Amino acid sequence: MNRTLLVPTDDPGGSIVASHFGRAPFFTVIVLDDKGTVVERTVQPNRGEHSGGRGHAHDNVLRFNPDVVVVSGMGPRGLMSFQSHNIAVLRANSQSVDDVIGAYNQNQLEELTEGCADAHHK
Repeated sequence: MNRTLLVPTDDPGGSIVASHFGRAPFFTVIVLDDKGTVVERTVQPNRGEHSGGRGHAHDNVLRFNPDVVVVSGMGPRGLMSFQSHNIAVLRANSQSVDDVIGAYNQNQLEELTEGCADAHHK
């Protein structure tokens, strides 16, 4: 069964994990097969309010149907939104998306249990 990972990224190539979910300029959507091999990888622009769009990034990315979101940091509202949709939120252990994929496949990523205390919205 395929699994879909969503990672906020800083670059249009989708290779660098962004430091904060809602302010990431891009989201990299990675589909892994049952052996952990990448079968699809796309980069989508952040259309949330922090990027000049509408709504919250955490609500906007639900259309990609992620099973897992891997982040360096995220505010409490985003975390609660994903948890309420039964989407796992894991903490990135590297700035490299490829390293994060490898760590995910090796079960080395820890669950994010609370949002960033410094997350504030304008």
